[in-house]
Amino acid sequence: MNKKRRKKLNNAVEILEKALQIVESSLDEEQDCLDNIPENLESSDLYENIKNNIDYLEDAIVSIEEVINKIEEATL
Repeated sequence: MNKKRRKKLNNAVEILEKALQIVESSLDEEQDCLDNIPENLESSDLYENIKNNIDYLEDAIVSIEEVINKIEEATL
């Protein structure tokens, strides 16, 4: 791989790392929300929606990390 393409891919990794930070921050906020929900709402749709959002964000984090790893492997 030439230097120009490697630089582009390194820039992509930087952008993905920023996106990862945003998703991780959103996950923390959702988790805080879930942790602070009153007991009487634990069987509500709101509670289930927050739990689902947490699952989706966790999956997104894993996916972003996998993409970053693949790009880094390609630029070795």
